[in-house]
Amino acid sequence: MDFEPSDRVKQIQSQLERFMTEHVYPAEPVAEEQIERSGDPHHEPQVMKDLQARAKEIGLWNLFLPDPRYGAGLTNLEYAPLAEITGRSPLAPRALNCAAPDTGNMEILAEFGTEEQKKRWLEPLLAGEIRSCFSMTEPEVSGADPTGLRTRAVREGDHYVIDGHKWFTSGAIGARFAIVMAVTAPDAPPHQRMSQIIVPTDTPGFHVVRAVPVMGHVGGGGHCEIRYEKCRVPVSNCLGPEGGGFVIAQARLGPGRIHHCMRALGMAERGFELMCKWALARKAFGGPLAEKQFVQEWIATSRMELDQARLLTLYAAWKMDVYGKERARQEISMIKVVAPNVAQRVLDRAIQCHGALGVSDDLPIAAFWRASRWLRIADGPDEVHKMVIARRELRRFA
Repeated sequence: MDFEPSDRVKQIQSQLERFMTEHVYPAEPVAEEQIERSGDPHHEPQVMKDLQARAKEIGLWNLFLPDPRYGAGLTNLEYAPLAEITGRSPLAPRALNCAAPDTGNMEILAEFGTEEQKKRWLEPLLAGEIRSCFSMTEPEVSGADPTGLRTRAVREGDHYVIDGHKWFTSGAIGARFAIVMAVTAPDAPPHQRMSQIIVPTDTPGFHVVRAVPVMGHVGGGGHCEIRYEKCRVPVSNCLGPEGGGFVIAQARLGPGRIHHCMRALGMAERGFELMCKWALARKAFGGPLAEKQFVQEWIATSRMELDQARLLTLYAAWKMDVYGKERARQEISMIKVVAPNVAQRVLDRAIQCHGALGVSDDLPIAAFWRASRWLRIADGPDEVHKMVIARRELRRFA
């Protein structure tokens, strides 16, 4: 087990860090200004298009895909430190075409899609020409238990007719298509009831009700509430086998959780750096904050927690690469709990250290805190992951 990056990854790291310093960080205030000037919180700023063109030109594109036919051909372990770097800015994942939910959708289209589906949907996603969304969570039932989903897709000849109510379909505004989790066999065993179906967003009956405000945030394509009202799509739009929706969803989550966790640690590292610099520069009660014992405790604890969380996440990535997703389930569940909680604690300390400035949007720390809080629910809440972690451990002793 060796977590030392390969020479190729070190080269990409160096190139990516330069790209962040020279292009991404300076673009953050520009993007905010362009979005505000447009009057549309979901506006795609011109500076993002410029960043994407530059990233594609220098080869920092689709780094997350391990299949060399579609991406950079990096393993989960090789991509992990790169994902951490991209987490340091809200612009970077989109700039590199490595942002959720497109990443997960590209992964399952590459693995389960037909040649026709790949040509129509995967290829333009890979090129960054379109965006997509993943429509699973429903307001009427627990998102932690997908076997209870109610959205129905009824077969009528060569078409499915979809009716249902979804929300937190992230990125739906501006997306070209949704991958919808819908019940196709209501009487089948719980994990075989559902299928994943591609629904173009211009299909009659696809209605975006609203972008659900999340702690005051409504931008970036939104966490959308959607009504499916007699949406008719061809049966050929089924992704993978009918009844295979749950299995495909699980396949989608393994790499995605590595990406989320490493990006969360990237957010926390940037917050940690800002905290340390502020502590050295800010003077109060006769000296720099860095001389205060409680600030030193924040810094020491944050450093230890960040390094522990990173090592656990890298171990999960290594185990996925060596033994496969199934054998790494326990570690994937553990990082899904550990990384967002560590990120949130570190960012909370960074906010406290900065005082009023910390809760303002003049710094990215408050937005990072909000994102890390959301990650404790997305892709399964902490409590569900802890439950399955405990069950697996107890089985070893039963």
